[in-house]
Amino acid sequence: MSDVGRTRDFTRRGALGLGLGAVALGAGGCGGGSGSRDSGAHPDATGSAKPGPPAAKRIGDGSTADTGPQPHQPPAPVPLQPGETPPQFVVFSWDGAGEVGNGLFPRFLKVAKDHGAAMTFFLSGLYLLPESKKHLYRPPNNPVGASDIGYLKDENVRNTLGHVRQAWLDGHEVGTHFNGHFCGGSGSVAKWSPQDWHDEIDQAVSFVTNWRTNTGFTDLEPLPFDYRKELVGGRTPCLLGQDGLLPTARERGWRYDASSPGGLQQWPVKKSGLWDLPLQSLPFPGHSFEVLSMDYNILANQSKNTTKGVAANYPGWRTQATSAYLGGFRRAYETNRAPLFIGNHFEEWNGGIYMDAVEEALKGMADKKDVRLVSFRQFIDWLDVQDPRVVDRLRGLAPGRSPAGGWRTYLTGA
Repeated sequence: MSDVGRTRDFTRRGALGLGLGAVALGAGGCGGGSGSRDSGAHPDATGSAKPGPPAAKRIGDGSTADTGPQPHQPPAPVPLQPGETPPQFVVFSWDGAGEVGNGLFPRFLKVAKDHGAAMTFFLSGLYLLPESKKHLYRPPNNPVGASDIGYLKDENVRNTLGHVRQAWLDGHEVGTHFNGHFCGGSGSVAKWSPQDWHDEIDQAVSFVTNWRTNTGFTDLEPLPFDYRKELVGGRTPCLLGQDGLLPTARERGWRYDASSPGGLQQWPVKKSGLWDLPLQSLPFPGHSFEVLSMDYNILANQSKNTTKGVAANYPGWRTQATSAYLGGFRRAYETNRAPLFIGNHFEEWNGGIYMDAVEEALKGMADKKDVRLVSFRQFIDWLDVQDPRVVDRLRGLAPGRSPAGGWRTYLTGA
């Protein structure tokens, strides 16, 4: 298989968010064993038997397993107290979440662990399906086996499985980026019906929960979660098709959607019963317009919709991208404390400068007071326990607007 997946998620056929005010805002674009945990007793230092860890409950063909509560989760959220300053939430998310051989997936697992961050990985179901089995994918309104992101090599499917497994064990969320990433033409996701989305989601879940059968891999541990329960949100290809997706997402019990084609740095609202968590417009250094908070959208403004620019520009572009993320962070942190949502891809465009920018930005945020680097699911867990009147009050603060009289006054008696 050719590495067609290396130009994922930014199909050039739909409008990509190229900055507010300049261009119309559009879309963004491992381990061995049988999989069962040992449930036997083990002797301690004195030779006495001690209970071992609980057995994992395999699901289906053993591709996934119920291993109990997810590790490394924050304490149960509590409501803000009157006058309390809200935390500054930051969510780093990854579209596709496949390991294509460039080492970026494990790199950011380590970055997250080093800085106490949780993230959301929007897994493309096709990244767990070998190309030899592409006939199993029947995308809505497209030919059997079609995919605008291609298929991973078998070795990269193996590595993706290992990294997704580790991500969940490290406390990260596994959402979905669906499958074939169709952004243009008659089969574009922008035109899909709610039933089309049901079909696509069923297939995405099937590829995740039946990878052992589809790949023939017998030497890998199962993914340690029940994906049907784990899956509570996603992001559509190129940020298209949300209107068709939302009725389906609500029917399936999802709790949020991250597919809006651009938003402002304000506290979120619900749309069709789900939290609407859009990528946001951020100050773009050196320009009078703002840029969408996604690596590819910054790239599109810098190198004119191509993934390769002039190498001499890379240092300045890296600094500009880092400054955009940190500028958006500061604007929220110092004023309305709106959550910051940053979208990324495991790609090495323009010499990998956007990956460097994301890492530097995360480091620049992690050590600040009140900052919580969380997954989307962890963020909405917090939102859902808040007094709706408090959330409405927070929502009333425009980007860059501080609470009148300070937080103690603004949120007292909300």
